[in-house]
Amino acid sequence: MKHELNIWVVGGDLRQEKLAQLLAEDGHTVHTYALGEPQEAVPSLTAEPTLRGADKADCVILPLTVSTGSGLLNAPLAQPDYPLAPILDQLSPRQFLCGGRIDPETQELARERGLTIHDYFAREELAVANAVPTAEGAVQLAMEHLPITIHGSKVLVIGFGRVGRLTAQRFQALGARVSVAARKYDQLAWAQAMGFGAEHLAQLQGWLCGYDLIVNTVPAQVLGREELEDLKPDCLILDLASKPGGVDLAAAGSLGLTVIWALALPGKTAPVTAGAAIRSTIYNMLREIGC
Repeated sequence: MKHELNIWVVGGDLRQEKLAQLLAEDGHTVHTYALGEPQEAVPSLTAEPTLRGADKADCVILPLTVSTGSGLLNAPLAQPDYPLAPILDQLSPRQFLCGGRIDPETQELARERGLTIHDYFAREELAVANAVPTAEGAVQLAMEHLPITIHGSKVLVIGFGRVGRLTAQRFQALGARVSVAARKYDQLAWAQAMGFGAEHLAQLQGWLCGYDLIVNTVPAQVLGREELEDLKPDCLILDLASKPGGVDLAAAGSLGLTVIWALALPGKTAPVTAGAAIRSTIYNMLREIGC
């Protein structure tokens, strides 16, 4: 990878803000757009009011996630709304363009302009790195909202992928009695081998009444009204899954249950760590293309 690159970081939250700072500290010339003013003064880091010069960049980094929907850039630190189409109009096909969780509408906007957006969130190294602050954020939320200690509580983790596995380990380390619900039998075997209780995801109904906390990591509805009716009134539900989530929120509300849909936890609970993980992943991608 070249020692010094011209990089634009466009939009995003505190993760991208920290990412821009880290890239500048590494010696790259970094411009930000739709990211607000830098919190720290760093040489070679400039907040730009326009995209003038963005077409000269070696690398353009869009946020995680790229769009908030309706063709708008995800830019919570800036005002007003930023449509994606005019931003993509300023870029060149020769540039390395990347973003996280790229929706079909954004991909189509890029294709119409001859651009390819590489999805850094699809990289395994970033998915694993992001699972750590997500799991720790779940512990933080549980401590803040449960009226009991984690130690001795009965916890169910739904899903046993990267996030589910690390989340179950974190709660177990704090003394919780942890069970895992998963659909794949190999995942259930791993859960049992790691000392967790194990139940098949298709058999949730009828045995949920004993849990103090349920943590969902599956991005599809797994807790419908029938399952929710089994819960104790004071059971806390943390939904860590990306959209559409795994909980029937309307049913939970009508039943008086507390549900926290904790989207984008890494950016909220550990933006420095999350920004560093994105930086490492982008460096890996640039090395692979010989940049």
